[in-house]
Amino acid sequence: MASAANDDLNIDLFDPATQQCPYDAYKALRDEAPVYHIPGTDMYVVSRYEHVREVLMDPQRFPSSAADSQFRASAGDLDRAHKVMERFDEKGWIPAPTLNGRDDPNHKQMRAMFNQAFKPSKIKEIDPQVEGLAYELIDGFIGDGHCEWVKQFCVPLPLFIIGEQMGAKREDMWRIKRWTDAFFQRISLMLPEDRHMEMVDREIEAQHYFQPIFEKLRVNPDDSLISVLVNTVIEEWGRPLNDNELHAEMMADTFVGGSETTTNALAAGMKLLIENKDVWHKLKSDPDQYMKTFVEEVVRLESPVQSLMRFVNEDTELAGVTIPAGAMINIRFAAANRDERAFECPEKLDLDRAKAGSHIGFGSGTHHCLGAPLARRELTWGFTAVVDRFEDMWFADGKNDFEYHPHFLLRSLKELHIEFEPKKR
Repeated sequence: MASAANDDLNIDLFDPATQQCPYDAYKALRDEAPVYHIPGTDMYVVSRYEHVREVLMDPQRFPSSAADSQFRASAGDLDRAHKVMERFDEKGWIPAPTLNGRDDPNHKQMRAMFNQAFKPSKIKEIDPQVEGLAYELIDGFIGDGHCEWVKQFCVPLPLFIIGEQMGAKREDMWRIKRWTDAFFQRISLMLPEDRHMEMVDREIEAQHYFQPIFEKLRVNPDDSLISVLVNTVIEEWGRPLNDNELHAEMMADTFVGGSETTTNALAAGMKLLIENKDVWHKLKSDPDQYMKTFVEEVVRLESPVQSLMRFVNEDTELAGVTIPAGAMINIRFAAANRDERAFECPEKLDLDRAKAGSHIGFGSGTHHCLGAPLARRELTWGFTAVVDRFEDMWFADGKNDFEYHPHFLLRSLKELHIEFEPKKR
């Protein structure tokens, strides 16, 4: 077996400047070191489509869990991971491994309960709320001729939808956004220790907000998604989720998984439409024909989840590179989604792309994104409302720096100031 040969490459995915536009770095990795050992760490970056798929489809060789994996994958080192665990234990509830951080049979058993909560009929019930909210939000600022698109549309659309399903009050949503931002930053792998612990404390505030909701629903269940999560007995476990498991899922798989990533895709899609006016005009000409492909292309091109972690069960070989047991694998969805070996003209937003849904922006295999159907509905209605309400739109002059939040795992535009011409109705 060969070892990782990347001595000549100078690619730092932890560099905030690289994170602003990582696509040249991803191409260099795909071409020169498709399995790249990050110097000074036990982390290996996998960037080609075929190899990312190989990792995702082989959970025996590349499991989602390992010793201390719950906090190690978000803290970077074991020492800080233990401090994070101690702080949660002292002030709140230690979040149990999330659905994404579990392996079968445990994962499959827990996933069955989530499948029930997010079944197609349930998403169909939510659909009119998504449609109504998308138009309500745009109609709230359409008369101004301008908006800060991220804060006024991209954040509230998915946040309010999942928040209502999670038992939160509309007036509390911006407090919840502060807590989801804390989780977002905590898992960024970009924080100094003092800021990291500050985010943990903020997340613990969220735990104390949701704990009474759990307890109330145990006594008086209703038909919300959160009630399903609180009360459904996982047959093989002989019990429903406990408090530690619920708190983990509230942040990771519901609020951040169910809102943050869609927020980022809505922002990315608007930026792409303004930059590619030919696409905008084509989408407007026949949204029924092109909207589905547009949504898939946004997720492929900008991949709100840039990467996630897996582990290595035993010494293994991938793309000719030896990876030792216990190492972390950073699977780069965003790099795979622009792989020339898998997609023709991958940097192009193509509304006629065949098999547009073959990207892995929602993952693949047993851990395929649980919320993908809801995310697709929110993106579809979000951009349908844009087509229906805007004649044209453009970047507000002098107001945008197009900066992304520093983050090793996710891609999140800080703000997007746009101006627009309302469609005459």
